[in-house]
Amino acid sequence: MSFIAGAALVADGESFKSPGTSDFWWPLIGGDSNWAITRPAVVFLVSALLIGWFFVTVTGKKLSVVPSKRQFMAEGVYGFVRNTIGRDIIGSKDFLRFLPLLLTCFTLILFNNVAGIIPFIQYPSTGRIAFPIVLTVIVYITYHVAAVKAKGGFGKYMGSLIPPGLPGWLKPIMFVLEFLTYFIIRPLTLALRLFGNMMAGHLMLLVFIVGGEYLLLHGGNIGLNGAGVLSFAAAIVMTFFELLIEFLQAFIFTMLAALYIADAVSDHH
Repeated sequence: MSFIAGAALVADGESFKSPGTSDFWWPLIGGDSNWAITRPAVVFLVSALLIGWFFVTVTGKKLSVVPSKRQFMAEGVYGFVRNTIGRDIIGSKDFLRFLPLLLTCFTLILFNNVAGIIPFIQYPSTGRIAFPIVLTVIVYITYHVAAVKAKGGFGKYMGSLIPPGLPGWLKPIMFVLEFLTYFIIRPLTLALRLFGNMMAGHLMLLVFIVGGEYLLLHGGNIGLNGAGVLSFAAAIVMTFFELLIEFLQAFIFTMLAALYIADAVSDHH
């Protein structure tokens, strides 16, 4: 959030109003309607177009042995996702067909995470729960479709949830636990982990920035004014820390997606 938007969170007079979830609704078109087009939605759409344009224009022309800066960047991101996440986790036999999904997830999430510290945007689109849910649904469908095909049908896939060799009385219990894990817990935690970290990180930065501004302008004495300066300094330090978290969350989401897909296409449960 920009400093102008941050200043709007400070109430009139001497009282301080802490930021909350109501301060993150920024409709550009549609006002308070549930179908409003918001700034995070526009940022997410623009990021998808920019990422697509970047990779298409880089790979659409002849690649050189000595890469340009753009080619070097594209090859670095592609190589990282391909080798570190795709091949190492899913395996050399199956990873290529899932590589477009993994590369898209990583780059899209990373861009929208980093939007949280880009001036004049300063809000991570993934801090809105709808975006992690949509990405998770895509991974969820991909994972289960791959599992059904790999196991030879839906019935065999359901049967694979029960490890062989269990006593008869334990099989129903294990089936329920595995069903909850694969169909509910995994997608739920995948979406909430990304959303929670991005929202919490942004709220933390916002509190230090808005609080520092309030103390600096309305503190009333040198001690509180100094605390405002320290609050701004802490916000700068935490911005660099937040950049690390933003990268890690993109990596973790993509890595978990690869782990789930690897489990789906494996010969054993």
